[in-house]
Amino acid sequence: MNSIMNPAVGAGVSIEGICSSLSADGYSVRFWGFSAIDKYLGLPALPFLWVQTNADIGVLARCIENLRFPGAEIADGAVDIPAGTCYFRCLDSDEVEGKDRGFPLLSFYSDWQTLRFQDPLDLYPLLRELRNNKLNFEELSDLVCYNITDRYRLIMEVSLILARYDFETAIARYICAFAQAPESGFPGLLPGPEAQRAFLSCLMVSPRPDRGLEFLKRSGVLYELWPELASLDEVDHSKEFHPEGNVWNHTLETFQHRKAAGDGAYDLRLSLGLLLHDTGKPISAAHGSRRFDGHAELGARAAARFLERLEFDPTFINNIFYLVKNHMLPAALKRLPLTKTAEIMASPLFPTLMELYRCDESSSFKGLGGYYENSAAYQTYLRNMRNPYRSADGKKITRQIPLCR
Repeated sequence: MNSIMNPAVGAGVSIEGICSSLSADGYSVRFWGFSAIDKYLGLPALPFLWVQTNADIGVLARCIENLRFPGAEIADGAVDIPAGTCYFRCLDSDEVEGKDRGFPLLSFYSDWQTLRFQDPLDLYPLLRELRNNKLNFEELSDLVCYNITDRYRLIMEVSLILARYDFETAIARYICAFAQAPESGFPGLLPGPEAQRAFLSCLMVSPRPDRGLEFLKRSGVLYELWPELASLDEVDHSKEFHPEGNVWNHTLETFQHRKAAGDGAYDLRLSLGLLLHDTGKPISAAHGSRRFDGHAELGARAAARFLERLEFDPTFINNIFYLVKNHMLPAALKRLPLTKTAEIMASPLFPTLMELYRCDESSSFKGLGGYYENSAAYQTYLRNMRNPYRSADGKKITRQIPLCR
């Protein structure tokens, strides 16, 4: 899992230790919402964990040395650890199960002590159908209600639900129903940087971020949250090179060519690199035969500003800057001199850059012939670097034999 927070924060803290400590003191501890559903469905854990407890904030502060207070829109307390961020919600003793949850689906939770799933709103039959990939639109509507008062929270939660769980043909009808809902009926303040960062990160490591992003666009919220991304839908592509559609359609298509790790998780750096790799096109100008001249460099700077606004870790931002700035280079690897490519290929991020290139090429329906040829050039470079008798460009190294005295 890629760290998006400062890894030094909460480095000595473990979620298991916190939960065990709270439980030993008699407090309830349970994973809820997406954390519980993902566990039930066997999906890889998100880089954010949601925990409910009847311990108050004072108890949490005594139990967690690096506890911080992200704001009521997110949670009562939070702690950052190398694996991600844990958000705590403190329940009142008389608080009703599932209170103020816009989606009955997110009332599902897992008890820390018993390891059992709890289903206060009797949704297990529908969850079972979801796990068996048999949920239809009528059943999907039972998982959703419109009693939530925060418009942005509503849109963000349904976007993540669409991105994480496979509802098959129900998706199109569901998106249309939400997109046609009157905006005036859903008030709410624009989410702060942390809420946006958490949402975007979860969306990016989900199996189908394209579904969630398309819903954001159709609902109108994409333009309010992330205008840099919304502008991609305003830039046409040449049909000869990009029959999949405009820059927005092309970007969404790239996500379907990612490869999950052995545990089913998706790489956050690669996913954000794909999301932002063409953000320079709306702000670039044509120069000769180059329609989007300098878009990689422009996009890298735009991507960095975007991630800074969401308060991502500076080191993580630099990683995305590298991917966006250099995303055109792999296509020319076999014909460029080593003086222009060696430093870029030496980066530990270069294999991720090659994956971005593969997804980019696959989404444009060009075929992968160029990808394999340039991958071979990279493999040759690696072999030469490991060979003490060859230079990086493959030339033999002449060894000087010392003269005997």
